[in-house]
Amino acid sequence: MSGFQAPRGMRDLFGADAAAAAHVESAAYAAAEAAGYQRIVSPIAEESALFERGIGGSSDVVSKELYRLAPHSEESTPLSLRPEATAGILRAYIQHGMRSAPQPVRLVTVAPFFRHDRPQKGRYRQFTQFNVEAIGDAGPGIDIEVIELGASFLVGLGLRDVEVHFNSVGCATCRPAYAAALTAHFAPIEGELGEVDRIRLRENPLRLLDSKDPAAVRRSESAPSLPGHLCADCAAHAAAVRQGLAAIGVALVDAPRLVRGLDYYARSAWEYLLPGEQGQQGALGGGGRYDGLAELIGGSATPAIGFAIGIDRVVHALQDRGITIGEVASRLVVVCGIDEGSLAARIGLASTLRTAGISARADVSTRKIGKQLEGAARNTAVAVIIIEPDGRLSLRIMADGKQAEPADEASVLRAVAALLKR
Repeated sequence: MSGFQAPRGMRDLFGADAAAAAHVESAAYAAAEAAGYQRIVSPIAEESALFERGIGGSSDVVSKELYRLAPHSEESTPLSLRPEATAGILRAYIQHGMRSAPQPVRLVTVAPFFRHDRPQKGRYRQFTQFNVEAIGDAGPGIDIEVIELGASFLVGLGLRDVEVHFNSVGCATCRPAYAAALTAHFAPIEGELGEVDRIRLRENPLRLLDSKDPAAVRRSESAPSLPGHLCADCAAHAAAVRQGLAAIGVALVDAPRLVRGLDYYARSAWEYLLPGEQGQQGALGGGGRYDGLAELIGGSATPAIGFAIGIDRVVHALQDRGITIGEVASRLVVVCGIDEGSLAARIGLASTLRTAGISARADVSTRKIGKQLEGAARNTAVAVIIIEPDGRLSLRIMADGKQAEPADEASVLRAVAALLKR
């Protein structure tokens, strides 16, 4: 065995696990593209300042979990591996003048991200997320569309018990009063809080509701809730979102202390949770409105909303429930040969099959035909084409072991096509 192993918190995916992840990723793109979202592929690294300004310097993502890259001598701008998608996608929206396109601009990506977090089931240091962003619309209608899209994606995979926990985190007008109320609530226990939470108490007390520190968690249970502090506009927006989702059959669970983990959220905030599995292990993903983020990163005021759903967590949830994913009946045809001199012919015939839209590979070994057939069986081939010494072809059906009489290439190709149509 090699002395090297995958880095802590990062994994090799292969076999059934890779197939399951690929299935969920494909379903994610299909769901978003069916709703009119277009793919975007953004860099795997961005300027560190983009995350520091956008996510917030006091957040765990930036203060503890950001993978900062050591710059080369000629590189003057500090870079970091992306910990989330929203800041980079909004940067692309601004940089490429997408404001001139019809609004909202609907974008989707399924991609790897990186956080130096404590590894555990469903939480890895390299993880894959399904991200949807709708940029340029301030109305509640786009909130309804985005929230429903994530919920229907999860239900469509088989997670029919998923819950949508919803809250409004207010706006720049009403949130200061709530922040002041939280500060007053947590101030008596400041001495019991850890260093990070003491900083949050001074700089962004809403983040205390997202803390995992035992003292902060206990105090949060009696903290004032956001809905009572919303301004009229935020309250009306939240009511419209609730009513719209109810009208299309998406049930919401009110979560008055849900603030999400990033500093840029405003108004709608939600999580997709599995019942009975609250907290990090039960959260499949979530999202929110981030109307102020564009200004934080150097753009003009731009309303926007989006969600992120963890592909790894979805796969684990499906597996835990015994829901089969990623398994597809084999359609592979293997081309073998009795003579060693048929190697080039095997490869050429496999290429011909692929050109015709048939999955095929050639056995490129010098093994006896029996061993070649064993290899095809291990690859779960549906059929094997054997090149005979005289150049004719024999077709063997792997399900029953029946082998047809040698025939010409055209006849065998027709037989293979007919077999795969069954």
